[in-house]
Formats: sequence, structure tokens, C-alpha cells
Amino acid sequence: MANILKREKQIVAIGALAEGASIRSIERLTGIHRDTIMRLGVRVGQGCERILDATMRKLRCDYIQLDEIWGFIAKKRRNAQLGEENAGDVWTFIAIDPKSKAVPCFKVGQRDSDTANQFVLDLSSRLVNRVQISSDSMKSYAEAIELGFGDNVDYGQIVKTYISEKPLPVSSRYSPPPIISVKKYPLVGYPETENISTSIIERQNLTLRMHCRRLTRLTNAFSKKLDNFKAAIALHFAYYNLVKVHRTIRMTPAMAIKATDRLWSISELVDRALEQSE
Repeated sequence: MANILKREKQIVAIGALAEGASIRSIERLTGIHRDTIMRLGVRVGQGCERILDATMRKLRCDYIQLDEIWGFIAKKRRNAQLGEENAGDVWTFIAIDPKSKAVPCFKVGQRDSDTANQFVLDLSSRLVNRVQISSDSMKSYAEAIELGFGDNVDYGQIVKTYISEKPLPVSSRYSPPPIISVKKYPLVGYPETENISTSIIERQNLTLRMHCRRLTRLTNAFSKKLDNFKAAIALHFAYYNLVKVHRTIRMTPAMAIKATDRLWSISELVDRALEQSE
């Protein structure tokens, strides 16, 4: 494929994907067939996952916020039939440093203890200092934090109470009911209560939904394969961390967290990712 599609068109297609354009809109704008765009996106996304794994290491963070975001493969869980093992809900666990806005790691899987444990173990392997971590009240987080960090962490949860006694399933609603109370609970170490928060990671979830069409609400731009979904998420976070300049810090998040000392171009990201995927 790399010998058929010109490098300039590869860069245009991947840049458009990273900025939230749909595959069919890119096809109309560039004349590249949608199947070619999809295959290229998967290859680049898989390479981006390897690039992030190697780059986002030995990080120093004072605070980390954790959250998870819902999506689906092929069809929502309520519509999946028996035997359709690769269809249904999928969750992406995300960590963010609120100061640099960098995303040290993410993990695609189910909203369960196994995925949470793998996610937090991965996060702990990337940090070199004691950190304060905040999350919501999902039960799996407490076990995962203990497994990944032991006592070498300050950890607190923020618990929000909503006005609805029986909230609708996540997959069938698009905004939560009004909040009536917010409480913060220190669980491990001595977290600063005022810094127990998930506001930055929740804003990052919005950024992800706006820039990754497979997670945009009320569209038909969902993934039909889990590998394609993972590649799209990896492409987003590689572009977000390494290429896109954040307005509030006036540099890329990877530069702010000192994972790299320079601004990456989209062409460099594409070239490096395709090398990694070969």
C-alpha cells in the first residue's frame, strides 16, 4: 500500500483522521478510496501505539486523574446476539496529568477489574515519583491502585450523587442527570483534598469524542472491528500528545511533561508509525 498511495496523500489522510474527519468525507475531499484510508489508519494507529509505549516513559507527575469512556464495536451491547463475541460495549481507560495535559497511557477493554488492573500497572511503570491520583468511585480502581502502587501513592476518590435514583444505562443516555452532591474521600496515603478531582480528564473525554469519529455520539461512524478501534484511539493520543499544540501550555503535552524535547510534525508521525508497523 505504501508504494501505491503517495506520501503526501498519506499525510493528508492521517491528519484529517486525527482532526476528527470521517473516512467518507476524507474520501470525497482527497479522492482516496475509503478502504485505503481505513487500512492506512489501522497501520498508522498500530505504529502510534508502539511509539507512545516507547516515548511516554520515566515521567514526573504531581497529579494524575483517571477515568473511562464508553464506546461500542459493531453494535451496542443490548443489540448484540448470542455468539457475537466481538460485538458490544468497549471501554477506554485514560490517565491524564492535569498540569501538562499529557496522557501517559490508556487501555482499551471492558469496564472490569482485569482491564483496570492492567491499566494502572501500566501507569505505575511509566512514573518515577510518588504521585497523587484521583478517580471516580468505580470499585475496581481501589484494587488496581493497591496492585499497581501499593503504599507509594496518595489516592482519593470523588463521588458524585445525581438527582435520579435510577440512572439510565450509560449506553442509552448522552448526559448525566443534575448533580446534587460531590464528596471527596482520601483512600491511600495523604492526598490533598482540594486536588481530588476528575474535571480535567472529563474534559479530555470530550476532546476524544470530538476528534475520534468512532466515539462521536449520534453518528454511524462506529468501529466494526476491535483492532480498528484500538488503532483509532492510539492515533488520537499520539497526535494529541506529540503533534497538537495545546493552547493553555503553548506546546504539545509530551513536551510539557518532558517526554520529548521537540514538536513532532504529522509527516514525522506518519513516517515513524509506518516504520513501526512493518
